[in-house]
Amino acid sequence: MNTLIRMWKVKEVRNSVLFVMAMLIIFRVTAHIPVPGIDASVLKSIFSGNQFFGLLNIFSGGTLENFSIVAMGVMPYITASIIFQLLGMIIPQVEEMQKEEQGRQKISQWTRMLTIPLCIVQAYGLILLLSQQGNFFTGSSTWTTMFAIVSMTAGTIFLMWIGELISEKNIGNGISILILAGIIAGLPTFLSQSLSVYDRSQLITLILFIVATIITVVSIVIMNEAERNIPVQYARHIQGARVSGSVTSHIPLRLNMGGVIPIIFAISLVLFPTMIAQFFVSARTEVLRNVATFVIQLFQNQLFYGVVYFLLVFLFAYFYTAVIFHPDQVAENIQKQGGFIPGIRPGKNTADYLGWVVNRLLFVGASFLSLVAVLPLIVQQFTGNANLVIGGTSILIIVAVVIDSVKQIESQLTMREYDV
Repeated sequence: MNTLIRMWKVKEVRNSVLFVMAMLIIFRVTAHIPVPGIDASVLKSIFSGNQFFGLLNIFSGGTLENFSIVAMGVMPYITASIIFQLLGMIIPQVEEMQKEEQGRQKISQWTRMLTIPLCIVQAYGLILLLSQQGNFFTGSSTWTTMFAIVSMTAGTIFLMWIGELISEKNIGNGISILILAGIIAGLPTFLSQSLSVYDRSQLITLILFIVATIITVVSIVIMNEAERNIPVQYARHIQGARVSGSVTSHIPLRLNMGGVIPIIFAISLVLFPTMIAQFFVSARTEVLRNVATFVIQLFQNQLFYGVVYFLLVFLFAYFYTAVIFHPDQVAENIQKQGGFIPGIRPGKNTADYLGWVVNRLLFVGASFLSLVAVLPLIVQQFTGNANLVIGGTSILIIVAVVIDSVKQIESQLTMREYDV
């Protein structure tokens, strides 16, 4: 409450929060503007109880179920970001650009440009994918499909612009906040569906579900905030006539450095093969048709989907940490400032030690992140309740994004207090 009161008193922070709320309202309004020619009843039957389409709907911000003009959400933009992150690890020139402010701005511009063709491809693939489940278009003309693709591409670009505007206010990542807004918007529907089928015989199941949810939230908060402090000793130095004594500090290494980003990267990648396969379902070559059908059926298998999803989250946790944390650079900066880790020689030995610690922290953090990601699938297998299949991922995103936004708001408040 104290933070909320302080936030409301500081004009700049208050205006930023109100601006973000206004952008989210606009986002939710566009989420209810459907693409013309859609049969809503057919779409509802397609999404009911399907894990694959449920996750697809979550990462579109809850807009896919209505097949609105922003039905794809920000997934094409995320896919474009992943491509340039991978290029940074493969092409040295791109890696050098990522280290400079001007280079990062150029890469950001390329990412926006790449988003447009990805939007067109994913929109068409999405229409083909859903068409396999049922004819949800009231008309079947080519112009209807083309108009849907153009509308959905424009909607994604619009959301990308809103996300960047939100990020500029420094109270959270705009893309993550949009996904969070879509999840929260779906909670009333989830609760109403659960209460509509509730009876006294389900009381124990309901209590267990509430307890499991609380335990999951607490575990995510603990694991998300957990960190290991590496002590750093700075040697005594002489400046003019003053002699400064040694200073002890520490390097905080988080258990889950990537936050919710590995989940977002993994789900974007796991959805991509199915969308690409849709283009070859009606191919003239029989081999291509068989391969495309096999890929679609394979990813709709719950066991295979869960295993691939688990592994992708685990690998992306390591990948994203390698992108944002460089032990060599940290060791070099410590050495330049006259510091050292007690018991570890400066330079390469320090870098090796930091890498050793990070890898072991990541194993625990990545395993937990992957387990939470597939937890809904496990719960569904034991309870048979399809309404819970998107719960774990949703809780993880909500907790991570809220914690990040709270921290950024508090840092903004602290900065304003120093200004005063």
